[in-house]
Amino acid sequence: MVRLRLDLGYDGTDFSGWARQPGLRTVQGEIEQALGRILRLGAPAMLTVAGRTDAGVHARGQVAHVDVPEGSMAELDGNRGPLGVDERLAALVRRLGGVLPLDVRVYRVSVASEGFDARFSAMFRRYAYRVGDAAGGVDPLRRRAVVWHNRPLDLGALNAAAARLLGEHDFAAFCKKREGATTIRELQRLEWVREPDGVLVATVVADAFCHSMVRALVGSLLAAGDGRRPVEWPGQVLTRGVRDSGVHVAPAHGLCLEEVGYPPEAELAARATATRRVRTASGASALGDAALEDE
Repeated sequence: MVRLRLDLGYDGTDFSGWARQPGLRTVQGEIEQALGRILRLGAPAMLTVAGRTDAGVHARGQVAHVDVPEGSMAELDGNRGPLGVDERLAALVRRLGGVLPLDVRVYRVSVASEGFDARFSAMFRRYAYRVGDAAGGVDPLRRRAVVWHNRPLDLGALNAAAARLLGEHDFAAFCKKREGATTIRELQRLEWVREPDGVLVATVVADAFCHSMVRALVGSLLAAGDGRRPVEWPGQVLTRGVRDSGVHVAPAHGLCLEEVGYPPEAELAARATATRRVRTASGASALGDAALEDE
């Protein structure tokens, strides 16, 4: 078997999220089907992804890996005779471009470094959330990626509220609890800027995210940014550690996975092993896939 790394992006509007689901159109399902068709795999391809995005959430920096039989790559040779590894990988990218629908693109395929796991080797995920607060609404051509907030937003208030959420905490107040999954995360960066066109962009970076965490955080910050809540309120919600009825999860289409960061090659395997350990408030740990439940 050979492990391939796929760097990809997608417009999440018409997908029922990343994860394969019977009878529904998903990003994982489309790519796995395309790989199986191109490489003529006897068994379905099984993708592992860095971050499982919800329905409507976009990505331009998503990373996945897949293990395929080494011999299947010969399907890319065609009538030109045996190709080199790099030529086969380039051919696979071209073939995927022709088979996949236009709302999902694989930019690059490479042979994964030893120890690489797209999900567990990751050091951080960087998301962006885009909001427009112009009185007349957002640019119609960006309506699938920018949320319209029908109240003026104060950049200073947004950042003052965001600063109270940074660090390692139990984010249970901002996550949909899943059985066996921890809600402890390290929020490394959360800051807002207003771009020249007036769109507000939140950059959110963490080691990992639990389900609905980014959009719940954004929802609480928008309430502080438009004056409905004091800037201290999101931090108070975090401290209480329980879901607050005042926190409204922001719409999915404003969210985009921009980047996944990995350590140097020599540290990939060790990082994957460490990440599989479920962190708890007491400092105890146990092995399990529940360590990561992404946005």
